[in-house]
Amino acid sequence: MKIIFSGLLISSLLMAGCKKAGDDGSITTKCLESKIEVFRNNSCDTGANVSEYTFQGKMVFVFDPGTCGADMTSEVMDSDCNTLGFLGGLTGNTKINGKEFSTAIFVKTIWVRS
Repeated sequence: MKIIFSGLLISSLLMAGCKKAGDDGSITTKCLESKIEVFRNNSCDTGANVSEYTFQGKMVFVFDPGTCGADMTSEVMDSDCNTLGFLGGLTGNTKINGKEFSTAIFVKTIWVRS
């Protein structure tokens, strides 16, 4: 049974395009899905999450590592997994591409550590 399931899973992954639409119409790229999976396995036990925002006219994703350490940064990347910058950290950075990230519009939470 596991072999059949594995074969179906691999086949469906191979037939999928670079981008796929979610149930809510959002688009997730394969690289973003991979990045989230790695993040899940390496993030804090408390408060870690990945959220989607609209910022500077495009969809961006914030990888917030949670509360397991001081002065940690949240990576901001686009849907093609290009890192745009980091928020927080020792300096308390609030800007991405020279613009205040507070102007970003929250869309939804993609994943949260439960």
